[in-house]
Amino acid sequence: MELWYQIVSILPFEWAGPDGLYFMKNALLAVLVISPLFGLLSTMVVTNRMSFFSDALGHSAFTGMAIGAIFGFVDPMWCAVIFAIAFSLLFTLVRHRTHMASDTVIGVFSSTAVALGIFLATLGGSSFTKFNNLLIGDILSVEPGKIGLLALILLLVVVLWLASFNQLMISSIHPALADSRGIRVFWQEALFSAAIAVVVTVSMTWVGLLVINSLLVLPAAAARNLARNMRQYHLFSILGAIVAGIAGLMTSYYAGTSAGASITLYLAAFFAVTFLLRGRRA
Repeated sequence: MELWYQIVSILPFEWAGPDGLYFMKNALLAVLVISPLFGLLSTMVVTNRMSFFSDALGHSAFTGMAIGAIFGFVDPMWCAVIFAIAFSLLFTLVRHRTHMASDTVIGVFSSTAVALGIFLATLGGSSFTKFNNLLIGDILSVEPGKIGLLALILLLVVVLWLASFNQLMISSIHPALADSRGIRVFWQEALFSAAIAVVVTVSMTWVGLLVINSLLVLPAAAARNLARNMRQYHLFSILGAIVAGIAGLMTSYYAGTSAGASITLYLAAFFAVTFLLRGRRA
C-alpha cells in the first residue's frame, strides 16, 4: 500500500491532504483496472455487432438497483449484478431460440428494463432524484473491494481470451460454422454476456449510465481504423482505453467534470484521429 502511495504521489495532482490522496489513489487504481477490461471486452462487442448491448445492460442494472432499494438492501449493487446477469442470459437465450436480429432483441429488452426501472423507482410517488448519481457517476465513490472484484474479472477474461480466443472469434464471425465444429456457441456467448453484465453493473456508479456504452464501443471502433491484424486490433483497443482513462481522470480532477464524460471525449477524439488516419492510408 505504501508503495502505491509513492507511485501515485509522483503524478501531477495537487493533493488536498491525506483524504484527497486516498480517494484519488482509489480512482486511479479503478481506472487502471477498468480501462484494459473495457478495451478488451470492446473488441468482442464490436465484432459481435452488439454495440447497444451494454446500454441495455445498464438499464437492467438500474432496474436491479431499484429492486434492491425497495427491499431495503444496504448495497443494492449486488441485487443489480444478479439482475443484470439474469437479464444477459435471458437475452442470449431469446436471441438463440428466436433467431431474431440482435438489435431487435436488444431494443425489446432495453425498453422493457428502463420502463420497469422507472416504474419501480417512482412507485408510491417516490422521488427519482436518489438515482441521479447513476446517470453521471462519481469515480471518487469507488471502493477497494469493488476494484478487487473487477481485477478478478479482468484476470478471468484474460485467461478466457488466452484459452479460447479462436473459438470466441469463430462463434462471433460465423456461429453456424462454430456449431458444426462442436463449439458450444450458446455457452460462449452466455459467458461473454455475463462478464459484460458484471463489469457494466459494478462500474456504472463510477462511470455513469449515460456514457458507459461508449466505453464498450469507442476503443475497438478506433482500433479497427488502424489495426492490420487481430493482435494490433486488441493492442490498440486496450492501449487507447488506458490512455483515455488516465487522461480523462486527470482532466476531471483539474476541470471538476465527470470522469466518465471526460474519458468518453478522449475516446471520441481517439476515434476521430484514427478515422482521419485511415482515410489518408486508404
